[in-house]
Amino acid sequence: MIASLMMYARPELDPALGRYWQLIRGALAERGIDAPPALSNDAEEFAVWEAPDLVLSQTCGMPYRLRLHGSVSLIGTPDFGIEGCDPGYYRSALVVRADDPRARLADYRAARFAFNQTISQSGYAAAYALAQAEGFWFADRVQTHGHVHSARAVAEGRADIAAIDAVTWRLIARYDSFARDLRVLTWTNPTPGLPYIAALGANRAATAAAVTQAIDALAPQDRSTLGLKGLTALPAQAYLAVPNPPDGI
Repeated sequence: MIASLMMYARPELDPALGRYWQLIRGALAERGIDAPPALSNDAEEFAVWEAPDLVLSQTCGMPYRLRLHGSVSLIGTPDFGIEGCDPGYYRSALVVRADDPRARLADYRAARFAFNQTISQSGYAAAYALAQAEGFWFADRVQTHGHVHSARAVAEGRADIAAIDAVTWRLIARYDSFARDLRVLTWTNPTPGLPYIAALGANRAATAAAVTQAIDALAPQDRSTLGLKGLTALPAQAYLAVPNPPDGI
C-alpha cells in the first residue's frame, strides 16, 4: 500500500498534513479500507500514481489527462477557495520581479520563462494558453523542477517570469521571504484543480466520503494552514477538455 499528498507538501505544512492523513486513514478504516500509517511524499510521482496498490494521492490535471486517465480512479478534487475560481478550480499567477517595469504579458515576449515541468498544467500548459492568446510563446525557457524554484529564479534574476499554481503562490507569499521581490503580473484562466486519485478499482464513493469526513474533522488551524475548504466532484471530462500544448515546443 502507498499513499502520498506531495503536491503542496512543504516543511511548514508537514505537521498539519500528517494530522490530515491520520483523519483520512481513520475514516477509510471505518469503511473497511486499509491505508498505510504514513504518507510517502518523497517517492517519485509516477511510481506513486501508477502503483497498483495506491490508496490515495493527488496528481496534476495534465498528467491525469495525458497518461493516468483510464488507469486510475478519480476520487474528487479538493477545493482550496481560490479567488476568481469556482469550487475545485484553480489558476496560476504569472509572477515577475516587483521592480520590473513591464506592465503587460505581451511585454515579456522576449523574456526568460521559468517552469517546473513541461507536464505541469499550472506551470506550463496554462501559461502556454495565455501567451498564445497574445500571439507568442516564450522562446527562452528554463526548467527548474519546482514551482518554488521557478519563483525564486525570477526573484533572483535568473529568469523574468514564471507561472505559479495559485495554492503554491499563496504558500510562497506566506512562508518565503523572496516573495517580497515578486508581484503578480496577471492570472491564467481557471481550470480544474489537482485531483485526488486512487488505484483503478478503488471504492471511489467510500474513499471520497472518507476524505470529506477528514476535511470536516480538521482542526480550524490545520484547515487554515492547508487552505482546504472541501471536496468537489468534477467529472473526468472537465480535465480531458483542457487543451495541451503541442509536442516539441
